Amino acid sequence: MKLKGWKELEMGAVIPEAGNAEQYNTGSWRAFRPQWIEENCIQCLFCWIYCPDSSVTVKDGKRGEFDYGHCKGCGVCAHECPGKKGNKAIVMVEEGN
Repeated sequence: MKLKGWKELEMGAVIPEAGNAEQYNTGSWRAFRPQWIEENCIQCLFCWIYCPDSSVTVKDGKRGEFDYGHCKGCGVCAHECPGKKGNKAIVMVEEGN
């Protein structure tokens, strides 16, 4: 069997226009979801800055709930969260728990 070169591969992951991620709910892809522990939050907004899916909501300069419709469960927010006194404000939990 002869392997295909990159020129023979079918096109995949096409983004037809810039800024269209809001139109696609991708939350069903998750195996883990972030859970916000508000009492440990110092409102640094690192989660909002680093989230690749814009799934962290902010209102009046304060962090809000997750937009789980767009969250893919990558865990970047939990990784970047400094939390209060070493207690993370975001932890990843298995989907369905």
